[in-house]
Amino acid sequence: MFIETEGTPNPATLKFLPGRDVMGNRGSADFSSPEAAARSPLASRIFTLPGVARVFLGADFITVTQTDEAEWHGLRPQVLGAIMDHYMSGLPVLEGAGTAEAEDEEFDAADAELVEQIKELLDTRVRPAVAGDGGDIIFRGFRDGIVKLQLQGSCSGCPSSRATLKHGVENMLRHYVPEVVAVEQVEEV
Repeated sequence: MFIETEGTPNPATLKFLPGRDVMGNRGSADFSSPEAAARSPLASRIFTLPGVARVFLGADFITVTQTDEAEWHGLRPQVLGAIMDHYMSGLPVLEGAGTAEAEDEEFDAADAELVEQIKELLDTRVRPAVAGDGGDIIFRGFRDGIVKLQLQGSCSGCPSSRATLKHGVENMLRHYVPEVVAVEQVEEV
């Protein structure tokens, strides 16, 4: 098994591409602790390594964020080994049916059409680019012209994420959906 490794805009995060589906079409899963990763044998295995702060599972990639004390030259080979061991074990990536994403979206029913436009723009113009960097952006709400988004994977804690949200995502949404006045980042739900 050959696993590619790519850097991300977040220096604390690396993207691992195992050459096969990770979450496939089941969305994504973001784990900030070993306890949160209990449903995922893959993420749980990676969390056993010292120096792992966060694990994100995308369609065909895994991003791992290291702690401030860890260094990639020592952690990277261990993560590669854990991913390889997981796929050799035959265990599922995620136990149970469905996706790992909670459907915690807040918006007024009267805004349902606008919300669909916003989500469509995110799905077609933003999420593919963000996935290329090892992360994801999840819609969490829309109220009074403010779009609430959650950053996951390499985007979570990335030094350039605020600029990406304000100058990239917000400007694009305001252009296509004039009712949008701002974009705000929300933390984990």
